[in-house]
Amino acid sequence: MTNAKELNTIKKILDKKEEERLSPWACLSLNAVRGKVEDNIISGHRQNYSLDTDRILHSLAYSRYIDKTQVFYLVKNDHITHRVLHVQLVSKISRTIGRLLRLNEDLIEAISLGHDIGHAPFGHDGEKFLSKLSLRHGLGNFLHNLQGVRFLEKIERKGKGWNLTLQVLDGILCHDGELHCQALRPDREKDFSKFHQEITGKADDPSMDILPMTLEGCVVRMADTISYIGRDIEDAIRLGVIKRADIPGECRRVLGETNGTIVYSLVEDLASNSLDKPYVCFSEEAAAALKRLKEFNREYIYAGDLPWKQTPKIELMFELLFEKYLDDLGKKDEGSEIYGEYTVGMSSEYRENTSDAEIVRDFIAGMTDEYFLVQCEKHFIPRIRSGVI
Repeated sequence: MTNAKELNTIKKILDKKEEERLSPWACLSLNAVRGKVEDNIISGHRQNYSLDTDRILHSLAYSRYIDKTQVFYLVKNDHITHRVLHVQLVSKISRTIGRLLRLNEDLIEAISLGHDIGHAPFGHDGEKFLSKLSLRHGLGNFLHNLQGVRFLEKIERKGKGWNLTLQVLDGILCHDGELHCQALRPDREKDFSKFHQEITGKADDPSMDILPMTLEGCVVRMADTISYIGRDIEDAIRLGVIKRADIPGECRRVLGETNGTIVYSLVEDLASNSLDKPYVCFSEEAAAALKRLKEFNREYIYAGDLPWKQTPKIELMFELLFEKYLDDLGKKDEGSEIYGEYTVGMSSEYRENTSDAEIVRDFIAGMTDEYFLVQCEKHFIPRIRSGVI
């Protein structure tokens, strides 16, 4: 049986070799920063960011990706992208770019797999509905990137959190793929104090742009866009929302008209224009085409009035479910799901520092689409009972 001491020695060798093989702009595993020191991490065989990847993969929030909406919800189609596939695509695309740029692929993988953990059910529509309710109850704006950090820091493991590295948490916080930019230069001067200040600032002003502290985080943010832009088009074509011929001509000319060609074009452009630089950037032509494509998707896909979405009904169910659980907490109704399936066993720190409205927000944010609908059907749909004659 291999000696644990020998494995730890190998880890130290791997850490040392990163300095030799990675770019001078890469973030080394040795430079990882955690909020709390853990002796088993120091003596263990896993490098820092590899360990963070494992912790994210074993989180309950990660397992719920399986039934979270990406763009299209209330659609029965096995080939439509769900959140779990999206994060896998982000991981693959960003690691491909990272390999070409000689960056830390373990850090890239951890950020990629964790970047959308905070998404509410029903995608960005669900995020908007939950944000309205959060504001109504004095909690501030609800944003999925902030909630992702919250899940991993304060909710997972019954309120203990996973003690992930600052670099991974920062990449999750700053992954804003909806914001368009040609180039991203990391803000390397960060510590946990500045990180939490940025969380507060972003909650107050959702339009605030926060830059990742690592080049790896910048790559994931760019890869987030690369992974969804063409894939959303393919899903929309499959559902008959748009036709391939609707894609703007200049976008087809520069990037192609299928998801495969769009991804390939953007990855190659970003990597070739970012080689041996302390930042990542697209060419002007590719950046302009990508911006136009994002505008096209926003107008014809995301803002489209799709007959099956039933958006007003979903919003109403968010409101009803929020008020129901808030009432259950107020009445201390221990038969409610929010007790039996969420707060039971939670750390005293979480219970003492979290208001009832925050607990409800956290519970609903973590739901899958299916679980959300099951709860609504259980509590709000009348049931017919057979009578006795």
